[in-house]
Amino acid sequence: MERNKIKEQIFRCIRDFYKKEVDKKFSRGGYRVQYAGALYDEHEILAMVDSILNGWFGLGRKGREFELMFSKYLGVTRTILTNSGSSASLLAMAALVAPDFHGHLKKGDEVITPAMTFPTTFNSIIQNNLMPVLLDVELGSYNIDPYDLEKALSRRTRAIFLPHAFGIPNEMDVIMEFAEKHDLYVIEDNCDALGSVYNGKKTGSFGLLSTSSFYPAHHITMGEGGAVSIRDDDINLYRIIRSLRDWGRACYCEHDETNPNGACGKRFSFKIGGIPYDHRYIYTHIGYNLKPLEFQAAMGIEQLKKLPQFIEKRRSNFKMLYETLQKYEKYFILPSWPSKSFPSWFCFPLTIRDEAPFSRRDITLFLEKNGIQTRLFFAGNITRQPAYRHILWRTVGKLSNCDKIMKDSFFIGVYPGINEDKMHYVIGMIEKFMEKYGG
Repeated sequence: MERNKIKEQIFRCIRDFYKKEVDKKFSRGGYRVQYAGALYDEHEILAMVDSILNGWFGLGRKGREFELMFSKYLGVTRTILTNSGSSASLLAMAALVAPDFHGHLKKGDEVITPAMTFPTTFNSIIQNNLMPVLLDVELGSYNIDPYDLEKALSRRTRAIFLPHAFGIPNEMDVIMEFAEKHDLYVIEDNCDALGSVYNGKKTGSFGLLSTSSFYPAHHITMGEGGAVSIRDDDINLYRIIRSLRDWGRACYCEHDETNPNGACGKRFSFKIGGIPYDHRYIYTHIGYNLKPLEFQAAMGIEQLKKLPQFIEKRRSNFKMLYETLQKYEKYFILPSWPSKSFPSWFCFPLTIRDEAPFSRRDITLFLEKNGIQTRLFFAGNITRQPAYRHILWRTVGKLSNCDKIMKDSFFIGVYPGINEDKMHYVIGMIEKFMEKYGG
């Protein structure tokens, strides 16, 4: 009883603290307009503190609760939480090369992916001894032209790994038709696109596997975190990914404190070479330790409840910017998206046209000096990055759009923490910059 009283006092203090924190007014000189950030209140803090006070730190009941909620949201059968989106990509590709995965990929098999990408999406292909086959992207959507897939196809092609760039869905009907025709696995990098919809279906639910990120810049956050989601009810694939995430161990039972013999009741019924051995210490894969913590999952549950309103605000902020920047289309390539899609925007991406009288450096320095954060398109053309000088890949075409992105593209934020006052400030600063050029 005393313990519950103390907990309630802690919770009351947290609620009081957040009442004083809300509605801080935007001051133009006071702080930056961030491109992204974590948005949370007392609900997330209370959930995390409650989880910590319960004394269970490793992933447990809250983790399973989040996985079920997330699977239901995406429209997939299973989700496995990880400690980052990068780890999710690593696990997704590692599962496809696991010898006990039916039709597993072999060393040197090819995976088609765009050259404009985030490094750890690309890295997961290399780290699993597969060959990246790189396609150019289209300016505006920053996704591949799906009709280029035919040019990339070879007898070694086994999979397609596609990010939905900045929340813009790929043309998934064309891609899935191609994949089914050629018996290819599709993996979606959905890290920047949580909540995006294509033809009435959420991105992250088309491919055999999809990956998500819960880094603070993304649609929801756990501080750090990620997930691998499985479209089909493939228990073998689920167990492989769980094993790879959890040190490679064979045991996939949930923890059961009430039963020393494990939730399955068979914990002590296994042998290695005739030696009786605890199943929790039998390893069937060369795995990792890529689990998040229980209190992170507790935060994720609260964030997931807020996701619809987060997405709505991102779309509203995007609309304000798009309507303003349409009058400057002779200088900028504005974002574009498939007619069947409804993006859940990560950001507002822009590419400066060749004929513009200013450079990316000119406008980004102006915005940054006026307190508006800008970012480049991650790695740009990944083949230009120094880390990959000695890595083998195959390219299709000249990657000329990826090179232009490397030179002329950037993005600004639309995340829900940018309120209407801040949006008007951003728009005003862009208009002020454009006045120099007759805009």
